[in-house]
Amino acid sequence: MATRLRRTCEPMLPPQKQKPAAEADAVQRLGQQLEALAGPDWHQLNYGVAVSGGPDSMALLWLMVSLLPGQVRAATVDHGLRQGSAEEARMVAGFCDRDHIPHAILCPPVPIRGSFQAAARAERYRLLDQWREAHALDHIVTAHHADDQLETLIMRINRSSGVGGLASIRARNGPVLRPLLGWRRADLVALALDADLPFVDDPSNADVRFDRARLRKDLRSQNFLDAAAAARSAQWLADADAALDWTVERLVERWPDAADRAVIRDNGYPDEIFRRVVTARLCAFDPRLTLRGVTLDGVMAAMRDGRRAMVGTLLIDRIAGGDGDFWRISAAPRRKVRSSR
Repeated sequence: MATRLRRTCEPMLPPQKQKPAAEADAVQRLGQQLEALAGPDWHQLNYGVAVSGGPDSMALLWLMVSLLPGQVRAATVDHGLRQGSAEEARMVAGFCDRDHIPHAILCPPVPIRGSFQAAARAERYRLLDQWREAHALDHIVTAHHADDQLETLIMRINRSSGVGGLASIRARNGPVLRPLLGWRRADLVALALDADLPFVDDPSNADVRFDRARLRKDLRSQNFLDAAAAARSAQWLADADAALDWTVERLVERWPDAADRAVIRDNGYPDEIFRRVVTARLCAFDPRLTLRGVTLDGVMAAMRDGRRAMVGTLLIDRIAGGDGDFWRISAAPRRKVRSSR
């Protein structure tokens, strides 16, 4: 059910003419974050805002339009998975129509299948990217914030994630920007209330059938973990992840056979470096390959023990060479189908 709040219908004016100091500061803060993510020409770009109708995404839309009037479009993805989702999308559409913000409601062409939340997330970003390209937008901006980041970080810890996984939600992922990762959920709700924005409370956020909803409920009852500090740690982990990938690229470039994507070498690399070398070469050989941490550790152990390793439909064999031993990736032979006779 939509929670409608009082709001004025006056057109938005520049921050210095209409907004209280706190709201003007929030607009300026968003501009600083966009500059950090999109570069010095950030104010000349066109943006699409993903708006679910929740207080965080409505606050983001309001800030973006205040900051960059005429350069912002909005889109709401309606998966049609629960009662009331169409009404919520229409609420966002009505708000955008009153404030002259171009808006689209995006619906999947076929029902969501597979893992409910993962499949819905993948389809949401696919639809948003199609919409971005259709309107020649430079970036999609989402309202993920520090509380989302803390939840994701804890969930990744429980799954034994490595450096890359613990980096959690990335501030920039291709054309997707997340400038609110240092903002708290409560601050965004307060901003929506102060600006008299309409918003909805998604009931799935409180549905304890989902891991994230249960975790969110537990986190609200504690004051030990600092979401803003966790967001900063996640950003540093993302920086470390990028630095490790940068290092691996340059190490591989020095190999005598670097152009051969089937070759893997180990020049006494630390485990994390070798893990990334193996991952990079396997994915270069077969971009469709999906590698999990436990599987990858088993592959690495077999390789360093001198045994043949297998992952998916790929074989990895140790080869003696003039430039030192190395491993070669090859496709496993197809299994013969036994005759039923």
